Amino acid sequence: MEKRNVYLDSSATTKVREEVLKEMLPYFTDVYGNASSVHTYGQQSKAALTKARETFAKLINAESPEEIIFTSCGTESDNIAIAGSLLANKGNHVITSKIEHHAILFTCQNLEKKGYKADYISVDKTGIVNIEELKNKITADTVIVSIMHANNEIGVIEPIEEISKVLKEINKTRKNKILLHTDAVQTAGKLKLDVQKLGVDLLSVSGHKFYGPKGIGALYIRKGTKIEPLFHGGHHEFGMKPGTENVAEIVGMTKALELANEEMEQESKKIFKLRNKLMNGIAEKIPEVVINTDIKYAVPSVLSVSFNYLEGESLLLMLDMAGIAASAGSACATGSAEPSHVLSSIGASPLAAQGTLRFSLGRYNTEEDIDYVLDVLPKLVEKVRKMSPVWTSKTEG
Repeated sequence: MEKRNVYLDSSATTKVREEVLKEMLPYFTDVYGNASSVHTYGQQSKAALTKARETFAKLINAESPEEIIFTSCGTESDNIAIAGSLLANKGNHVITSKIEHHAILFTCQNLEKKGYKADYISVDKTGIVNIEELKNKITADTVIVSIMHANNEIGVIEPIEEISKVLKEINKTRKNKILLHTDAVQTAGKLKLDVQKLGVDLLSVSGHKFYGPKGIGALYIRKGTKIEPLFHGGHHEFGMKPGTENVAEIVGMTKALELANEEMEQESKKIFKLRNKLMNGIAEKIPEVVINTDIKYAVPSVLSVSFNYLEGESLLLMLDMAGIAASAGSACATGSAEPSHVLSSIGASPLAAQGTLRFSLGRYNTEEDIDYVLDVLPKLVEKVRKMSPVWTSKTEG
């Protein structure tokens, strides 16, 4: 089969759509004023910023535009949500899960060094959080619970609505409300985000995950939620994110989410079909594999596969030379010598975790892409395994 370039790392980042780039361009060249300036140039930028905020609020069913603040990325949104909540509210305790993105885990670990308390609840073999354990971890000092909407490595969707209902019942007996935050970086553009239905107080997104630009994100903060700013220096974003607003990227991210919401049903069906074709093909053509993604509970775009008896990084490099881009578990974790905390949490062995790849599909993938991967991948797996002493001893034995 003729070599082709296949991008299967859309959970790491996506390219900017042409429609999005077109929407952004005027704000680099023509409408370039500072949105805080009183002159016409500034007011043009302010009008674009206001319109984007109103549109974004409607896209996630927020009650008002003032509940949206624009940030530089999902990581910054997560930090503001968690650290800002602990600084502003009575209490010193945060609860999260063991499989969160490092933007959450490292924030909590840093807070622990400063005297705050954090609990990390377990998940089952599919990656779904243990709600009973969450209930048992709540104390009088609990300020916030942060559970991701969908996991970046295995794609599992967490029961945020159910967690919200649990917290609402508990909050009826408390003076200090426990806040609920969800990192929706992996679901924005893939699932319809409705903050009312989800029942969250805070929600984070990142533009580059749904064909918008890099370096822009957003944080939904429900009206009445107390948050202490982490940065200081200006009135921008209602005092929560000081610094001149990046109007071009805010406009671009909003357009990207608008397009994604419009096309979501059609795109989800297509990507789901391609992901399942890839999954079934791998299971049929390659021995000794474990599918870590339970498709009954996952976003349609993610497939995590453990190829036993090989080194995942070696397989990744060979795939790259064949024109196929994927990632070792998660792009954010690549480079770490430690086994994936997500795979460890769902019970995967360190050996299996070492040979795990994440394939994440997007709107530009085709049937021909999957056919090519299923032609190339089995040959490369066999080649890498032949270099593994563990595989050699197994087959010879």
